[in-house]
Amino acid sequence: MSKSDPIDLVYLQKLADLIVERDLSEIEIEDEKVRVRVSRETATVSVPMAAAAPAPSLAPTPAVAAVAEPAAAPAAASGTGDLPPLTSPMVGTAYLAPEPGAPNFVSVGDFVNQGQTVLIIEAMKTMNQIAADKDGIIKEILVDNAQPVEYGEPLLVID
Repeated sequence: MSKSDPIDLVYLQKLADLIVERDLSEIEIEDEKVRVRVSRETATVSVPMAAAAPAPSLAPTPAVAAVAEPAAAPAAASGTGDLPPLTSPMVGTAYLAPEPGAPNFVSVGDFVNQGQTVLIIEAMKTMNQIAADKDGIIKEILVDNAQPVEYGEPLLVID
């Protein structure tokens, strides 16, 4: 199909129906003649990313909570006592450095200020800076670089 060929509206409608039926936000199909991407408009809310991210994860939250609770136990067993860990505000991939080859944002033993970026979580091709929730010293980093993380998963411990 070239730019001068008419668009197959029936085909587009079937793609739109598939998005609604499967509760997708976007679908893209490409062959040797044409590339089509159909996306659903979503409501945008001006809320901090940490507060907005949990909404899409509401359905699997019970399973995530069951997974996240045991993950917090090793932090207590590793000498950090009852310190609550900084947890992931979203599902994504955690990165400890701003780019490949760059030094990590923080290391164990570093002092951080509240609001200081301690790692990045990539979610839906967007890099989200995760800030320290309080002033303190990094006691333990609980994730590896490029590790997938779930909502509520412990990331690091700040004393």
